[in-house]
Amino acid sequence: MNYNFKKIIVVSLGGSIIYPDQIDIKFLKQFNSLIRKFIKKGYKFIIITGGGKPARIFQNAAYQISRINDEDKDWLGIHATRLNAHLIRTIFRDIADPQILDSPKKVLKRKKKLKYSVTIGSGWRPGWSTDYVSVQIAAAFKAKEFVNTGKPAYVYEKDPAKFPKAKKFSQISWAKYRKLIPRKWTPGFSSPIDPVAAQICQKKKIKAIVVSGKNLKNFENLLKGKDFRGTIIE
Repeated sequence: MNYNFKKIIVVSLGGSIIYPDQIDIKFLKQFNSLIRKFIKKGYKFIIITGGGKPARIFQNAAYQISRINDEDKDWLGIHATRLNAHLIRTIFRDIADPQILDSPKKVLKRKKKLKYSVTIGSGWRPGWSTDYVSVQIAAAFKAKEFVNTGKPAYVYEKDPAKFPKAKKFSQISWAKYRKLIPRKWTPGFSSPIDPVAAQICQKKKIKAIVVSGKNLKNFENLLKGKDFRGTIIE
């Protein structure tokens, strides 16, 4: 299976890939080199960062001290995504937009045009995951898809960690995908694409390509239009 991109590529970079147990310096160096390789070919990237372990650490700490609500959990997660976003923007400082897309207003200010080779986005507000942000940014800049780079290498019919023989999909419709996941999203919820973002993708006819974030060779094959391992949801 392969896929051909236009010149703007939206990437949802999982927080668990940036910061699994600690910041993955080796991965970030390789990711930096890979993105720059495709920028030289004329591509532009919008990279939206997840929260990863820092989000869980702060959410769990707060919960053990006080009965915090979902909105407070969300804000802790959002600030974790923004910290990761600043890290990624720093890595691409010489070619990146100096402002992080941390609100819908900053997307609108760009008037659907990208001045820089790399633009970084983060979480926006409670109730909106970074999947949701990725969908909205893809729609704003007329990208027909976004790439979700997280832990799962595919979309599976069941959690592969619990069911090792779970069926994996190379392609699946949004209607079928949405039947595999809960209807409601909550802070800390984990699935390849969350329920709210999936609903919007189906409505706006935006595809999601799910690949393993750690497998950069596979990611490179995807960007080159070669055969890759992953799932296209459309």
